[in-house]
Amino acid sequence: MKDHDKIVELYDKFIPGYYEKFPVTFVRGSGSYLEDVNGKKYIDMLAGYGAVNFGHNHPKLRHAFLNQYGNVGLITGNFYNDVVAEFAEKLTNFSGLSSAQVLMMNTGAEAVEKAIKICRRWGYVVKGIPFNQAEILVSDSNFHGRTYGALSASWVEKYKKDFGPFMPGFPFTRFNDLDDLENQINENTAAFLVEPIQGEGGFIFPPDDYLKKAEEICRANNVLFVLDEIPTAFGRIGSPFPHFHYGVNPDMIILGKALGGGFYPVSAVVGRKEIMNVLDPGSDGSTFGGNPLAAAIGLEAINLTQEENLAEKAKMLGAYFIKELQKIKNEMIKKVRGLGLFIGVELNRPFVARLLCGELVKNGIVTAPARGNVVRFTPPLTITKSEIDSALERIDSLLRI
Repeated sequence: MKDHDKIVELYDKFIPGYYEKFPVTFVRGSGSYLEDVNGKKYIDMLAGYGAVNFGHNHPKLRHAFLNQYGNVGLITGNFYNDVVAEFAEKLTNFSGLSSAQVLMMNTGAEAVEKAIKICRRWGYVVKGIPFNQAEILVSDSNFHGRTYGALSASWVEKYKKDFGPFMPGFPFTRFNDLDDLENQINENTAAFLVEPIQGEGGFIFPPDDYLKKAEEICRANNVLFVLDEIPTAFGRIGSPFPHFHYGVNPDMIILGKALGGGFYPVSAVVGRKEIMNVLDPGSDGSTFGGNPLAAAIGLEAINLTQEENLAEKAKMLGAYFIKELQKIKNEMIKKVRGLGLFIGVELNRPFVARLLCGELVKNGIVTAPARGNVVRFTPPLTITKSEIDSALERIDSLLRI
């Protein structure tokens, strides 16, 4: 089927309208490019909300997929598998968390759900919080997903409208406010769950010392320090992980998106062994979570991040991209901010980001808004300088006064 209007008709008839779509049908991708049903090519500056770190159709990821598929794709968690064991060891070592273990899931939201479960059980079993009283502190302006636990822990009312009641036990603290964090902690606080950088919240970056001091507050109060690094890990911000960049040692990190290479759902919770050990047989499980096919893809995603030095590449190209975006003069642009290839352009007027993204799509640049007034640029980390220059030329021509 190669008719855009027919495809739109089928979407309208058979698929709920939970995404506001741009009028383009993509049928293939390669590297930093997507191609629509009419053969027009677009530079992908969204990359699956930062999941397609390695570009579309990376040959090594494709090989890893097909090779493992030729052996075994799915066995349940009742049995052992060599690739799953190798993946867990590799991810633990790469993450830098000492004496850690890995719980594999499929999507980022699922991994957040598992982290919530682990934190609450740790609060009861280890910290001694009275039953059903455990709280997990979360930040305002955050986003952790759209399943019920993740949504309960998320801030945006638009995403919550008409879906209540929500899970209790998620008090909010102001992001970047250490005094408020300390004041909110009480004897029932099991964990502080925080995005080191808020992407969906509008590309909000903390001061360099915020996370370090937040970690110290958590340590002083026997509170788990948990980082949701789903959109920012695996080289995206110019460092393998945000906790490397900010010099902190979290008790637990939550990973997804790029861990699956951008084409297969792979997520994970990586936490200190003494925390993860609160899980015993029957306390958790998943038919697909931890399957060998996912492990093979995740293993190759880690290898590619290291072998192609993608963190350093993102650091250099990101600095260049940010500098060039800052040169564009337009009264609509309020501020350009970013780390590596995790970049947001904040606009002066609210609710216009989607309109601008629509114009960019018409000009062959794929992107999407964040929180109404931010245009995001999160291209594949394999993008070249010449491809960035081509994108900049189109962006500048659209915004030039």
